[in-house]
Amino acid sequence: MLQCTIDVAKRDVTGKGPMRRLRSQGIIPAVTYGAGSEATLLQTDGKSLRAKLLEYARRNTVVTLNIEGGAQKHVIIGEIQTNPVTNALIHVDFCEIDLEKSRRYDVPVRFVGVPKGVDLGGILQTFVDHIVLEGKPLDVPDECTLDITGLAIGDQYTFAAFNIPDNLKMLSKADQVCVQVVKLVK
Repeated sequence: MLQCTIDVAKRDVTGKGPMRRLRSQGIIPAVTYGAGSEATLLQTDGKSLRAKLLEYARRNTVVTLNIEGGAQKHVIIGEIQTNPVTNALIHVDFCEIDLEKSRRYDVPVRFVGVPKGVDLGGILQTFVDHIVLEGKPLDVPDECTLDITGLAIGDQYTFAAFNIPDNLKMLSKADQVCVQVVKLVK
């Protein structure tokens, strides 16, 4: 799983007016919640936060929040609120997680290579774009790859073909077809 670090500070102001003033200074308000603890109001530099979110949003990422004063929290990116007209960043929600507790993750799959059946005139059909795995956050891979160069016309691979580490549990059905090469019908 991807990992990144974001420096944040606690904030004690709330409300529309104070939040507008923070954003006008280039500071983005945020909140962290979950894991049985109370919500923590935060703020961070907007420019560095935007850069991190562009790289890590919508991906399985463990974010370490370095809170001013020495505290740290491990979180995942929850909701990102943007202005619908200008697309400016308004607010970010972080969900606190326990690194020792197993969770369910949708991990992207990537098929590598050109099947020999495609070279012979077949058509590659892919049916999935992710695999569902359960495990501790830092054990989950960024993506699962499958070499499909050996697929001939009429061959197929199921989720069972993926090489999943022993410390993870596959929740996707092992017999579900992921990719196949079919004959071109004219």
